[in-house]
Amino acid sequence: MYLTQNPVLQHELLANLRRPRAFLLLAAYVALLGLVVLLAWPQQSMLDMAQPVAAKRLVNLFFFGQYLLASLMAPSFAAGAITGEKERLSFEMLLASPLRPGAIVLGKLVASLTHLGVLVMASLPIVMLCLPLGGVQVYEVLAAYTAMIATVGLFGMISLWASSFFGRTAAALVVSYLLILPLALAAVLAWGVLETQGGLRVLLATTVVPIGCLAAAIVLWRQAAQRLLYPADLGSGGKEAIDLETEAEQSVGLYLQRNEFPDRLFAPPKRTDFLPEGANPIYDKEMRSEIFSGGTLMLRIVIQVSMLLVLGVMAVCLFFFPWLAAWHIAYVLLFNLLCGPVFSAGSVSSERERQTLDLLLVTLITPTQMLWGKLLSGLRVATVLTGFLMWPVLLACVMPHEYWSNGWNIVTMVGYFAIVGMSCVTTSLTALVCSTLFSKTSTSLIASYLVIGTMYLTPLAGRYFAETFYSQATADTVSALGAFSPFSATFALPLDIDRLQQYDNPSAEAAQARGEPLLFWAHLLWTLAYNGVLLLLLHWLFRNRWRVAD
Repeated sequence: MYLTQNPVLQHELLANLRRPRAFLLLAAYVALLGLVVLLAWPQQSMLDMAQPVAAKRLVNLFFFGQYLLASLMAPSFAAGAITGEKERLSFEMLLASPLRPGAIVLGKLVASLTHLGVLVMASLPIVMLCLPLGGVQVYEVLAAYTAMIATVGLFGMISLWASSFFGRTAAALVVSYLLILPLALAAVLAWGVLETQGGLRVLLATTVVPIGCLAAAIVLWRQAAQRLLYPADLGSGGKEAIDLETEAEQSVGLYLQRNEFPDRLFAPPKRTDFLPEGANPIYDKEMRSEIFSGGTLMLRIVIQVSMLLVLGVMAVCLFFFPWLAAWHIAYVLLFNLLCGPVFSAGSVSSERERQTLDLLLVTLITPTQMLWGKLLSGLRVATVLTGFLMWPVLLACVMPHEYWSNGWNIVTMVGYFAIVGMSCVTTSLTALVCSTLFSKTSTSLIASYLVIGTMYLTPLAGRYFAETFYSQATADTVSALGAFSPFSATFALPLDIDRLQQYDNPSAEAAQARGEPLLFWAHLLWTLAYNGVLLLLLHWLFRNRWRVAD
């Protein structure tokens, strides 16, 4: 009943694996990994088999890239498994079926991860091509695949667990990424630290990691099944009936108070009077109703997890080792990359899903009001949540710390704020464009992540790849692509080398001594041009795609 005769599993497998996108994704995945191996293949005509450094770097890069790709793809497959039923208004029928809740959850999990498992196993022949280069044994490859399959399976279960608690795929997706990324980065760091301990790493990868992931997955599976066995009160169409006052009373940890600061910055209280003359009704509706239409659980989890993680990053990068301040900004940018698109990716697509877009278009509200109302509401929430992580930067600047008393370092901090602010605008505008072009919120959010992730992370990966496998001249040429990435612009801002040397940090000069200010200015110019084009595109879509004139 759980696997052999599970109708949920059979239906999901047939629906997912028979779609053309399954074959296209498999072809793109294998082609991308094959291209990476081809570009990184050792260029020497003769290899030193006694010290196969190039081969080890190639295999490590292959596993590192594949593991990150699989970890990032797992939520996209599993986060909509249960929320999709709610959005398709079939959740009540699923609960009323004779299937056990545990069978439903297991069927959804296996069906979600089967396609991802096919992708992972399809890459095995590519890595086998690297074995003749030396430096890596077959048992090390098998251990790496065992650990990767175990951890990615756990990430899929985390996404499915999150899907059981939310009514929208976008909320489940962002919470999944927020929980999975720290675990994935910790696993990569642990694998790198244990590189010199080959036997211990293989032992941990084949015993401790699979057992720990299996135990955690079982706990989450039972909680998700319990959630289906005793679901919350359901209203029309299987949607959860949410009472904000009751939810606030039962909430654990953070409690959002819409009438107090700073909660009212991103969640103003409900309106009790008439709308003022000249106010934007779309903006008012989005800010006062849409954010809380699905409850406050997603916002509370996002705020608490992000603030918990930022405490350690803040202490290390701003106070104990202030020359690492750029890493704190990198954490803030990563948070904005994950959470920024969520509040704009459903601005228009959700109107289509609720079949209210036609009603909106026949009102007296002008397309310009619709555009700015949708844009500013999502931008405001994303900026405020991201700003919560920037207060340690202000705190570091005003504290009587000798390092931050230097004026040039304060100027660099101003540059950090400019980069983060422009990043907030970029993520919101990109998500709103995707929401306008696509009919489903989940598709819009995934497309936003693909566009923003490619623009932000590809320059970093290209520079690392060039520095590892090619000459310094090639790396310098590739580094010019850093103008597209706020991460590259952040690390390009200089910090005072004299203050760094006072802290006896031997790697300070290599870390950020001179900086590349031109890269920072190039990034600001690119961001302004990119956002300007998106704004013009949105203006055209809102005015000419739906209406000829105001």
